[in-house]
Amino acid sequence: MTDLKLLALDAEDLEVLSAHAQDAVVRVVDMGYARRDRRFALLMNRYDWSEDKPRSKGMRKRAGLHFNHVETVAYAGFDPAAPEGVLNLLAVTFTPAADAVSGTVELAFAGGGTVRLGVECLEARLADLGSAWAAAAKPTHALD
Repeated sequence: MTDLKLLALDAEDLEVLSAHAQDAVVRVVDMGYARRDRRFALLMNRYDWSEDKPRSKGMRKRAGLHFNHVETVAYAGFDPAAPEGVLNLLAVTFTPAADAVSGTVELAFAGGGTVRLGVECLEARLADLGSAWAAAAKPTHALD
């Protein structure tokens, strides 16, 4: 199983990154903003959709995701100071501003939680950090 390493520099790249991060489990204490470095980072246990097989619970991998050139961070729908908080990442999107370079990155979590990053330009990196393990269950989504 090969470790994943992705770089996103535009909205299309970010869609690919988002698909690989969908259904990742994130502890609230494993995310934060380094204001001086202008970087927002989080650790996750991502579901490895590329290894998904029928009648299998699949695999999870420890991964890191970070965004550079971050100017602002806003949290909604959860307490960013809750040490016991656990979130399920659904999608990562980018909405460009009028200049088409800067904009807003949104991390959307199950239950309505969000993290919004105001970025000077889009630069995101996702990388697996270690070995894989059997997932407790395969993520499922109700189709509305």
